[in-house]
Amino acid sequence: MKVSREQMAENRLRILDSASRLFREQGFEAVTIADVMKDAGLTHGGFYGHFRSKDDLIARALERTLGTSTGTNFDLGVYIDSYLSRQHRDNPGRGCPTAGLAAETRHQAADVRAAMTEGISAQIERMSRELEGLSDGGSRQAAIGCWTSMIGAVILSRAIDDPELSNEVLEQTRGWISTAINRIPDSREESSPVEPLNS
Repeated sequence: MKVSREQMAENRLRILDSASRLFREQGFEAVTIADVMKDAGLTHGGFYGHFRSKDDLIARALERTLGTSTGTNFDLGVYIDSYLSRQHRDNPGRGCPTAGLAAETRHQAADVRAAMTEGISAQIERMSRELEGLSDGGSRQAAIGCWTSMIGAVILSRAIDDPELSNEVLEQTRGWISTAINRIPDSREESSPVEPLNS
């Protein structure tokens, strides 16, 4: 029975969503095509009707996930609170693909690195626009410093097996960013997980 174009498109999105979550949870190498197709509820044989290879899947999944993280509705203070939260730290499969996968991306194919680069560039631009009011005009510098600090804090907080220190890394990074750019409101309430930025 022939599958309609609409069903093919829906199946492709299911594969991409499953792949994106599994990659963020387990890493690129630990996840197989069979794992992705099973998670998506589809047969292994259908994979090559959508993607040329696992590398192609990785690149397309990153494009989709990073693309959904750069929407128009964006409040920097809320975003930072959500990003540097325990919920985000504890839910990598629904969290920021940059924090979850950037270190692994450097070992991937060129189109995978290009997808990550495009996503990071878009995020820096988005944060720079939010920081345009800085008196010294250093909005891009502040955006890059803020973003890289956030990513590093999440990576380290996930690696640490001491809960108190892990929480402290998130909290102190949030405080440091607030002080450094002197414009983000201080919110101590735990926010919902970054989704995935959509982090």
